[in-house]
Amino acid sequence: MSEVSKKVFFLLSGFILILFGGTFGYMFLEEYEFTDALYLTIITVATVGYGDMVPHHPGGKILTVVLVLVGVSFVMYMFSRIVEAMVEGGLREILGKRQMKKQLEHLKNHYIVCGHGRIGSVICQTLQDNGKPFVVIDNDEKEIQDIMEKGYVTIKGEAAQDDVLIEAGIKRAIALITVVSTDADNVFITLTAKGINPDIIVLARSSGELGSETKLKRAGADKAISPYFIGGRRMAQSMLRPNVTDFIDLAMYTRDMSLRLDEILVTEKAPIHEKTLQQSNLRKKYDASSDKSVGDFRNW
Repeated sequence: MSEVSKKVFFLLSGFILILFGGTFGYMFLEEYEFTDALYLTIITVATVGYGDMVPHHPGGKILTVVLVLVGVSFVMYMFSRIVEAMVEGGLREILGKRQMKKQLEHLKNHYIVCGHGRIGSVICQTLQDNGKPFVVIDNDEKEIQDIMEKGYVTIKGEAAQDDVLIEAGIKRAIALITVVSTDADNVFITLTAKGINPDIIVLARSSGELGSETKLKRAGADKAISPYFIGGRRMAQSMLRPNVTDFIDLAMYTRDMSLRLDEILVTEKAPIHEKTLQQSNLRKKYDASSDKSVGDFRNW
């Protein structure tokens, strides 16, 4: 439940409590029927006061005074807060959509993540940690709220629809990662993405079922990965080769250490193009075996 919904629920609950409190109070003190007691409560709270029904019992008169002071004040407060919440929420939504649209228009060479579930959220966090631009597509309202709270650029909709992918800037994107719940949905998203931008790299989640990876690749996926297969193999390797897996974790997943495995593109202009590591002389030139910096080769 959103914050606006909680406020509206609280205010309506208070209003109903006042109505029923006044109704049962008149029924007990004035011995009115339920409908008459409810009618008198409403016209009192609404400050209409037709005069066709008035309290006669001293307790009923005191109840009327309380309803006028408390009920009328609460009703005025309730309507002001509801209007405020609706206006505030509407303005926030409009401004949020405008800001999101501007961000989408400026995205280039970015990644598109389809699905923000357990796997998608990890992918988004990793892209964020590495400073990579990306946009998330999801059709679940709860997930959209979570994505927006994290500050990610997001689009609500079906990722298999052409207009949604075009809005996400698929023609300017580097890659698309589809990790929605079913193989069928991932196949449709892959087909749609490749149909709009044949050059885009597509990484698709596979359920691991027989033939699922083949279907995804046939649809155009450049890679199809089963998290269950990778997870199972990783757990087995952790038992068989614990030191190796610990080293890989330190090199690839630990944020606080300077040690990290990375990938650097060697272009034709680079001095080490088409050379072996021994021929490149990198170890001697940068003293790579020591704790000194190995230098920055990204400008080649």
